[in-house]
Amino acid sequence: MINSNLIKSTGFFAAGSLMILAAACGSGDNSAMQQQAPSLQVITLSPSNSASETTFPAQIKGKTDIEIRPQVTGFITKVHVDEGQHVRKGQPLFTLDQVTFQAAVDQAQAAVNSAATSASTAQRTVDTKRALLDKNIISQFEYQTAVDDLARANAQLAQAKASLVSARKNLAYTVVTSPSDGVVGTIPQREGSLASPSSVQPLTTVSDNSQVYAYFSLTELDLLNLSKEGEQTVNGAIAAMPEVRLRLADGTLYPLSGKVATVSGVIDTSTGAASVRALFDNTNGMLRSGSTGTIVIPDNQSDVLVIPQKATYELQDRRFVYVVNDSNKLVSTPVDVTPISGGMDFVVNSGLNPGQRIVVEGVGTQSVRPGIVINPVSASAPATSPVAATETKE
Repeated sequence: MINSNLIKSTGFFAAGSLMILAAACGSGDNSAMQQQAPSLQVITLSPSNSASETTFPAQIKGKTDIEIRPQVTGFITKVHVDEGQHVRKGQPLFTLDQVTFQAAVDQAQAAVNSAATSASTAQRTVDTKRALLDKNIISQFEYQTAVDDLARANAQLAQAKASLVSARKNLAYTVVTSPSDGVVGTIPQREGSLASPSSVQPLTTVSDNSQVYAYFSLTELDLLNLSKEGEQTVNGAIAAMPEVRLRLADGTLYPLSGKVATVSGVIDTSTGAASVRALFDNTNGMLRSGSTGTIVIPDNQSDVLVIPQKATYELQDRRFVYVVNDSNKLVSTPVDVTPISGGMDFVVNSGLNPGQRIVVEGVGTQSVRPGIVINPVSASAPATSPVAATETKE
C-alpha cells in the first residue's frame, strides 16, 4: 500500500515545479518583449529662437528711368555721351542738325524787326494825327483810323515776337539734354540717324541709380498673411516689416539693407499677385536698372518650438507627430506648423508643449505607428536596434 503522505508530498513538489517553470517562462516573455521594442531617436521639446527667411524673385529698376526723346525732328549730328556714362542734369546728350532751325530763327527775327518798324511808323502817325485833331484840321474818323493802324501794327509785332520765341525754342531743342542725374542706357541711334518725337525707340534712357527699386510680387495668400487675416492694415504691416536684403545674381548679398516701401492696391488678375516695391540706396552705383536679384525677407521668432520636418507625417491634409508618453508608447498628435526657410524644420503654432518628447526617426513608415512601445534614444545618439514594432493593446 502506497503511503498517502508520500503522494501528497510528491504532488506538492510537482505543483511547485510547474509554478516555477511558469514564472520563468513569463519572465522570459517579458524580457523578449523588452528586447523587441525598437530603439528610436527622440527629442525633448524646449523653446528656442527661429531665424528663417522668405525669398522672392525681384526686378531692379532705377529710381527714375527716363526715356530720352527729341522734341523736334532732325538728323543726329553729334552724340555727346556713351553708354553707361554718368551724366548730370542739363548735360548735353545729342545734337540734331541745326541749319533749318537756325534759319527759322533768323527769319523770325527779321519778321520782328519789320513789324517793329511798322509799329514805330504807326505810332508817329498817331502822334501827328492827334495834334491835327486838336487843331480841328482833321476829322475824328481820320484820327481813329490811324489809331487802328497802330493797334494792328502792334499786334503784328507781338505775333512776330511769339514766332521768334518758338523758333528759338525749337533751335534749343536740337540739343537734347539730360533731364536728371543718372546713367546713360543703350544708344541705338548714332550720327546720321533721323530722330523724331514719334519714333517708337527712344534715343536712350537715363536712369537715376542713386537709389533703386526692387520690384517683387506677393500672392493674395501672402497679403492675407501679411495683414494677419485682417487684424492690421497692409500699410501698417509694411511699416512693421524688418529691413530686407537683396541677393544678387551671383548669390552674394548686397551690402546695404533696404525697406519695403509700397504694395500695389490692385491684384493683377493675370498673375494673381500684387506688385511690391523695396527701396535700396545705391551710392556706389553697384546696382543697375534692369538687372535681377532676390529679395530676402527675414522672419525671426523667439521662444518658439522648432521641430524637424522629418518628425511629421501627413494624413488627410493634416500634419501629425508621434508623442512619446510616460510609458514610452507612441501617441499620434495633430499639430499646426509653419514651414521655415531651408525646408528642413517647422515652427509649431499649436499642438505641442515644451517638455514633451517626439519621435524623429522612421516617422511615416509602416513600422512606426500609434500604440507601439519604443526604447527612446536621444537624437544625438544613434539607434542601436532596427525598427521592429511591438504594439500593445489598450
